[in-house]
Amino acid sequence: CPNCSAVIDDLKKSLALAGCGNEPMHFAPILLLGEPGIGKTHFAKELAHVLGTGYEFVPMSSLTAGWILSGASSQWTNAKPGKVASTLVGGEYANPLMVLDEVDKAGGDARYDPMGALYGLLERDTARAFKDEFIEVEMDASHILWVSTANDESSLPEPILSRMNVYEVPRPDADAAYRIACRLYREIVAAHDWGFPAEPPAELMERLADVPPRDMKKRLMAAFGTAKLDGRSELKAADLDLPPLEKWLDRPM
Repeated sequence: CPNCSAVIDDLKKSLALAGCGNEPMHFAPILLLGEPGIGKTHFAKELAHVLGTGYEFVPMSSLTAGWILSGASSQWTNAKPGKVASTLVGGEYANPLMVLDEVDKAGGDARYDPMGALYGLLERDTARAFKDEFIEVEMDASHILWVSTANDESSLPEPILSRMNVYEVPRPDADAAYRIACRLYREIVAAHDWGFPAEPPAELMERLADVPPRDMKKRLMAAFGTAKLDGRSELKAADLDLPPLEKWLDRPM
């Protein structure tokens, strides 16, 4: 994730402090801000994989009420615990990574603000006494690692923004895009017994670097299928079937 280097640098500092003090890994809530398709959600998933403390993905664009995070009272029909309590109770660690995807698109009835629970959860002092409305027992949610993604911060309440470290995630430059394309190729080849070479062809990777990271895997999968239909176990640049558009990297934001 070369375009997330600023976040990675700060996470290394947090990890160094945790290791030095023999403490649990912890960092301030993170907001990854940037245009769609540049790898924000992918970075969050990769971070969860590296840390290995558990992972919960919450698509905020589909949330309409705060009880999704903090639970609903047992007096309500079909009530159940929220995402936070379920993750802590069902997981192996007290510091799972909670990813709030597209947090700027959370909506719904203002009376049941889906962002409401975050005011307490993003503050370590108040999160230590978090109480899910369904379970009604205090639990320590202060170790949860929070990563949020958004395209635009203007719709986010200032008190929520003030609780986060905000990182502007840029588009990858040509070199970074090339490295992302190569990594995706190697991951796909390693995951399947299709007979393709372990190392990607340079010409194909250079062409693939012209599309957003979100589209790279789809293009590669289609290219692998095209090659197999043609009886080949190696890719050609033409297999990508890229549309005749101006390069993504060159387009204005």
